[in-house]
Amino acid sequence: MEYLYDKLKKLENSGVYGFHMPGHKRNGMLTGADLPYGIDITEIDGFDDLHHAEGILRDAQKRAAEVWHAEESHYLINGSTVGLLSAVLGCTKRGDRILMARNCHKSVYNAVFLNELHPVYLYPHLLSSGEGVQGDLNGPVTALQVEQALENDPDISAVVITSPTYDGVVSDIRGIAERVHRKGIPLILDEAHGAHFGLHPYFPKNGNELGADVVIHSLHKTLPSLTQTALLHMNGSLVDRERVHMYLDILQSSSPSYVLMASLDECVRLMKEKRDETFGRYVDMLQRTREQLKDLEHLSLWESSDYDRSKLLISTAGCIENRGEIKKYTGKQLYEQLRQKYFLQLEMSTPDYAIAMTAPGDTEKGMDRLTEALKEIDSKLAEDTKNELNHAKMRDDGDQLYENVQIYSSGEINKLRNKRKRISLDACAGYVSTEYAYIYPPGIPLIVPGEQISEKIMDQIAEYQEAGFDIRGIRETGRIEVLDNG
Repeated sequence: MEYLYDKLKKLENSGVYGFHMPGHKRNGMLTGADLPYGIDITEIDGFDDLHHAEGILRDAQKRAAEVWHAEESHYLINGSTVGLLSAVLGCTKRGDRILMARNCHKSVYNAVFLNELHPVYLYPHLLSSGEGVQGDLNGPVTALQVEQALENDPDISAVVITSPTYDGVVSDIRGIAERVHRKGIPLILDEAHGAHFGLHPYFPKNGNELGADVVIHSLHKTLPSLTQTALLHMNGSLVDRERVHMYLDILQSSSPSYVLMASLDECVRLMKEKRDETFGRYVDMLQRTREQLKDLEHLSLWESSDYDRSKLLISTAGCIENRGEIKKYTGKQLYEQLRQKYFLQLEMSTPDYAIAMTAPGDTEKGMDRLTEALKEIDSKLAEDTKNELNHAKMRDDGDQLYENVQIYSSGEINKLRNKRKRISLDACAGYVSTEYAYIYPPGIPLIVPGEQISEKIMDQIAEYQEAGFDIRGIRETGRIEVLDNG
């Protein structure tokens, strides 16, 4: 069995001189930078071609399919983004209707734009305060929601779900897949944050095992692989695999990085040969950390019956900071305090929580530092004596953040270029947006072109701005482009 990294190292040490790209000629002395020039090559003899894999890359992708229980798998060197674009474009025709979770990543919206699709949205409910979190944490998409949506709209061509979400919320993929397949259409699963799923019983099974037709995994997010590396898996007969292949060829670089592909292959090798050892250590460390953090008094570690335990979601929803004045202690403050005082960089924050992403690459020393920092911060937070300050922000069970109404498709919006104007974000409710607005990370749109902007979304954006977050997607700070007829 031959792995790509081993073959690249043999070439590096072989004495073969290359009169071919890339221009560094595998010689790092020119720049003096400690970069992997020695194994950075192009498609030379014996190293296969990702766009027409017949040798070592074909075998590498087959190994990936074995590890993740897929019928076929493809290396992605443009991240999960290219996988989602290829999956959606390959499973739909121009102008089709697509059923998608409203909290999908922006790359799904880009695919909708490119194919001028008509999106039908599934709106995840917000998890309520009774479920251990307060704020804007989207719950799962349910199989019943999908079933009802498909009954109401028989012209749907494909379904796109995100699970786990960026926050770690997991949906019933098996139940959803069953409902989708009854209609004879494919389920595309954005499982980018769940590449570790199915590799240890502590985590849920992955989408390939649960019936999804296309599954996208970002190996670089939760496994030891370089940034920009991902996998696209396909299963069953409902996907037009040739069209997905075609879009992968169109959208991926014609000069894929062998360094990135070797990183993918080494990650696959680790999961194939040392999975139990790697995940046994990691899960033990993660369980111990969660046990140590479960008794926090003011901060709280969110947990649910079905979620991604690799993410440490630290809620600040019930915290009050009292330094001469009583005010809410936010997830943004926790994020900044951990970074500035304790030199711990978390993944992201919202006004009500912050997320620490863990992975098999974590160390006990790093996890202990986080645990001790959180305990110290927790001990210094004043007890919440002004419950009404928090209750005012609570939403009722069944509420949802995204209540926008889709009025125009992307194609229709493009035809209305002469009927646009820019207005302040704090006065945009009721207008139809022609721009995206989102917080990054995670890159899930709060506002989408063609939607009518709700009061709730306008207030939510104001809350984000007040808490110090940047609103991305809009071309002019503080203002958004809308249709001038409201």
